[in-house]
Amino acid sequence: MKPRTVGRWWHRWFLLPSELRALGVVGINMRNARWLLPHNPRAYYRNVDDKLRTKELALRNDLAVPETYAVVHSPGDIAGLMRTLEKVDSFVIKPARGSGGKGVIVIDGRQTGGFVKPSGTFVPAAGIRYHVSDILAGLFSLGGRRDAALAEYRVRPARVLTDISYQGAPDIRVVLLHGYPVMAMVRTATRESDGRANLHQGALGIGICLASGCSIRAVHHGMPVLFHPDTKAPLIGVRIPEWERLLEIACICQEMSGLGYLGVDMMIDESRGPLMIEVNARPGLAIQLANGAGLMCRLEAVARHHALHPGLHSSAKIAFSKLQFSAST
Repeated sequence: MKPRTVGRWWHRWFLLPSELRALGVVGINMRNARWLLPHNPRAYYRNVDDKLRTKELALRNDLAVPETYAVVHSPGDIAGLMRTLEKVDSFVIKPARGSGGKGVIVIDGRQTGGFVKPSGTFVPAAGIRYHVSDILAGLFSLGGRRDAALAEYRVRPARVLTDISYQGAPDIRVVLLHGYPVMAMVRTATRESDGRANLHQGALGIGICLASGCSIRAVHHGMPVLFHPDTKAPLIGVRIPEWERLLEIACICQEMSGLGYLGVDMMIDESRGPLMIEVNARPGLAIQLANGAGLMCRLEAVARHHALHPGLHSSAKIAFSKLQFSAST
């Protein structure tokens, strides 16, 4: 089935609901009611809402993940964290139960009395301690519950990806239904996003052809762009390294999580290769903008195929998705 494209979205900021439906665009209410709630049993959310548990599951399934330097469960652990961070020059601090990239700090180096972000912004050591305290208090967690903080290895992106990102490490998101990849994008940092691949903070979303692993479209604040606003590198036609392995990792994450509808975030380290970063039970919908295509027809095609052919191996699911959802079909 040839997916409908929405390559003219940017001519108008507002489209009527009937127009969005005609384009196959999935909104939040439809995502929740039709795809998320029926296919994601509540009991399995804990497998992905807690990053510590997700990393444990990944390691059991022989998936590479960023090394964890320290886990902070209480204010008394912060002093030990700071001693651990004295041994590394770069790291990432994130809440265990955060969402949407909230509460993540990326540190690229150190200066006297503190650390430096990829943007060059200085962060005093006290700023790290205060931030971790905020994480523990649940400031960034789902539901505002008390949380734990992770300090982990900062990914050094593969060289082919450094030109399309401003200092930060790009991540690759694949959205799946029943283990079938349905859409993918790369999120790359800009000066505005402060080295973080968060679209709401000014990062770029770059749509990826599932068949070839090549970039086909890019958006910045929802508007199409051809070049990175900071590096001026072309964004279209970039081939993502180890694409087959990334799709395999995404399928393994679906199996290990027990969720039917999910998003899997990965990064490609220059020396360590593909790394599983996290799994999201409520993947956002901006991936449709990045690809210039609605999710609906793809999800429906997968649902029909899955009903007719249950129990397929992940390799067969990937083959189906690459054939059906190629940018050239």
